[in-house]
Amino acid sequence: MSSYKQLTYEQRCQIEVLKKSGFSQQRISDSIGLNQSSISRELARNTGQRGYRHRQAHMKACERRQQATRPSKMTAAIIELIDAKVRQYWSPEQISGWLKLEYGKDLSHESIYLRIWADKRVGGDLYLFLRRRGKKYQWRGSNGKTSRGQIKNRISISERPSVVDEKKEVGHWEIDTVIGKGHKGALVTIVERVTKFTRSCRVASKSAACVTAATIRLLTPYKKLVLSITADNGKEFAYHEKIAAKLQCDVYFANPYCSWERGLNENTNGLIRQSFPKHTDLSKVSDAAVRQAIDCLNKRPRKLLGYKTPACVMKEKLAALVA
Repeated sequence: MSSYKQLTYEQRCQIEVLKKSGFSQQRISDSIGLNQSSISRELARNTGQRGYRHRQAHMKACERRQQATRPSKMTAAIIELIDAKVRQYWSPEQISGWLKLEYGKDLSHESIYLRIWADKRVGGDLYLFLRRRGKKYQWRGSNGKTSRGQIKNRISISERPSVVDEKKEVGHWEIDTVIGKGHKGALVTIVERVTKFTRSCRVASKSAACVTAATIRLLTPYKKLVLSITADNGKEFAYHEKIAAKLQCDVYFANPYCSWERGLNENTNGLIRQSFPKHTDLSKVSDAAVRQAIDCLNKRPRKLLGYKTPACVMKEKLAALVA
């Protein structure tokens, strides 16, 4: 007998996207891997006057859950700690993990988001310290349909070996692009899942040819530690077979609208954006400035690495190959 599980924030994002695309409840349930009755119940409970919206739905569900369980975790002292860390640009997930490690408080990142949105409703500014600030997803194309084409011979992330998810084997990378203001200039960003080591450079355009050449150039010095690369479904990765052949690795693609499947890369792009905000024309940024920003990122101590730096850990892994 299976136990009941609450829908996650990511699943509600998927429900909203698929519903807007005209999917039936049955097709939505098949796509997400839930029962059709769960989708029906979710839509009935959490659809507002303006239709089903994932943030509103998640907030309503969390509020009902809080009222049902009457938790006492969100004390005044905990709220003070949360507010202080948010103002230091910590993400709710980082705060959640820190509270558990330092204080033994098991508080979910969803609860911290609720605290931030509650603060916003009364005129607070905590949400301004979030990297994404809860911005709505902007559809590509018209009539709710994406304009992106299908990538030939695409290999789904579902076929990626499970060892990649365990984050114990070095050599599995995530790749993406960061676009400049007005689509002027772009960065190719690649990060290794275990060491958090990042490679990046400017490209003249987001074309598949430019991105492919940059990817091969960035990763060739680390070729012995390139086993797989996971990308999103952008057309800039259409020449993935050439990348796989040159680097002798496998290239996988995340599911559409599932950015959390490349969560490390998304987080790394957010850190890079601190150096090059969205209003930056990347065509005017120098290569030296990009190298400096990435160098600082790689020399930043990381808690997940025992406060070693990504550059140090990658150097150790490379040295071990020739030892």
